[in-house]
Amino acid sequence: MEQLHDTMTRTQKAIFLLSLDGLAMLVALLVALQLRLGEVWPDRYFEQGFGLFVLVPVIGMLVSWIMGVPRIVLRSFEQRALLRLVQFAFVMSLVTAALNTGLGFGLPRSVPGIWAGVFLLFAVFSRLVLLSLIDRLRARASTAKPVLVYGAGSAGQQLVAALRSSRELVPVGFLDDNPALRRVEVAGLRVHLPADLPRLRAALGIEQVILAMPSLSATERRRKLRALAETGIEVQALPPIIELLDGRSLRDQIRPVSPDELLGREAVDLASPEVTAAYAGRTILVSGAGGSIGSELARQILAARPARLILYELGEFALYNIELELRALGPALPEIVPVLGSVTDPRRVADTIRRYGVDIILHAAAYKHVPLVEANPLEGARNNILGTRTLAEAAAAAGVERFILVSTDKAVRPTSVMGATKRMAELVIQDLQTRHPGTRFAMVRFGNVLGSSGSVIPLFRSQIASGGPVTLTHPEVTRFFMTIPEAAQLVLLAGSYAEGGDVFVLDMGRPVRIADLARSLIELSGLTVRDAANPDGDIEIRVTGLRPGEKLYEELLIDETTIPTPHPRILRASERRLEAEPMRQLLTRIESAIAEDDAAALQNALADAVDGFATGPAPRKRA
Repeated sequence: MEQLHDTMTRTQKAIFLLSLDGLAMLVALLVALQLRLGEVWPDRYFEQGFGLFVLVPVIGMLVSWIMGVPRIVLRSFEQRALLRLVQFAFVMSLVTAALNTGLGFGLPRSVPGIWAGVFLLFAVFSRLVLLSLIDRLRARASTAKPVLVYGAGSAGQQLVAALRSSRELVPVGFLDDNPALRRVEVAGLRVHLPADLPRLRAALGIEQVILAMPSLSATERRRKLRALAETGIEVQALPPIIELLDGRSLRDQIRPVSPDELLGREAVDLASPEVTAAYAGRTILVSGAGGSIGSELARQILAARPARLILYELGEFALYNIELELRALGPALPEIVPVLGSVTDPRRVADTIRRYGVDIILHAAAYKHVPLVEANPLEGARNNILGTRTLAEAAAAAGVERFILVSTDKAVRPTSVMGATKRMAELVIQDLQTRHPGTRFAMVRFGNVLGSSGSVIPLFRSQIASGGPVTLTHPEVTRFFMTIPEAAQLVLLAGSYAEGGDVFVLDMGRPVRIADLARSLIELSGLTVRDAANPDGDIEIRVTGLRPGEKLYEELLIDETTIPTPHPRILRASERRLEAEPMRQLLTRIESAIAEDDAAALQNALADAVDGFATGPAPRKRA
């Protein structure tokens, strides 16, 4: 029967229910007569009332179809559907009374009222029986994962209704913190306390819990997620309430728990009217527009209604993807211009800025992966240092109003070539500010950006999905973390606050131990960590040793001198700059090292310029 139900069209199902209701109308008339007369077989009315027994089902099915009763989806049979049936029964009782009186069928006048009640009972009962039968057949043949829904409120009830048509997940109960709801049935499922989870997991084979409390504060949400993770069961969640408003069904919005929900701090709200004022009606160029940060910058800039958005990107496929995504946002968009090009190409950069009359540049193009730049220092320097200088000089020559460099906390006392090249890029920007006061140059230092390309979170998820091990370079490694929206909003706010030569950082709270993050991700996947205390665990955390250039911890400031900004969580740092002549000499040495393919000379130049950076074994010069 389950296969028959699944293969029937919506119209075929409606006709089946209509036929069932037609039969119920006929039987209900007979039962109403029996109840009224107190006779098992009231045959004395059969001959004179025969026409009524024919007309009531025929007219009833016609009225039912007009009122849409059989087109109510069986799985949506709830309060509104019941109300529709009550309305139909009332209308048909009036029709039956009119037919009985007008055509002289002679049945007792109370029969139509009794008929309405009996038919309503038959209709409700038949639908409940059908639902139960379909559910039982599906459960018998199903391989769906049994889940508990945490939260018996409206979001949880709607989620259960949506999951009942799912072939992957089957809801078997609710968890709720309210003790008054314990053992109460909501939406047909029993409500349990969270303390009952271990018992329910063993008794019902629960494999997953879905947190369905989108209105929780971030702090309370993290507390509940940690508590669930400690049970070792897989955890999924509905997103916060603001993310539920994008038009997708609840079932489609169930997602793995986002790691930023476990980082121990509230997300920083950087939304500000200054952003709209700074970017509205302007022509904005985003370099590296196809990357994680560049693409988020492009999305948020569109909300400020610029006159034109230039997407400058070296990678063809990345540029194609972000342009396609932005154009899909709707027809009422500012002009979007995709430009393929490298920031190291002076002619391409200058032509783009001049042709489109760029007002503001957000420079996110960079090589940022520490091991890759360590293995390819010359290309890292060419892109990160000379590319930044090329783009910034073109901006100054064209009279661009503002130039914002996206930097990194790895630029502070760097131990890696990548960090040293980003610190040099900062020094380039500060040097240009002293020589080109007509353009306001500024830079923004990020911590690790969750979900960005190459970040640790996607790597850990992939390793967990493949059965482990999860690799960790050192058990005591810590990092500052921020979300992609925080990173993009920080850049945009820095653009509005920039006075010239500024370094902006976000107060990201305390750094996070990567080992703790790895353990949390394993536990939230419903698995356990395999270690000395638990040798039968699922996933091993393996320490591989620090990679070349990697630090145990990161810093955000070279010195501790900061200047407040209009936003309490954004700091402006005051840091030393190189004088013009030493800067010129350093850039000449870096250019010569790159031209001569001499990685050792490059590292020596960086060590002379950047506090904390020391030369190490350099990749050999190519023959």
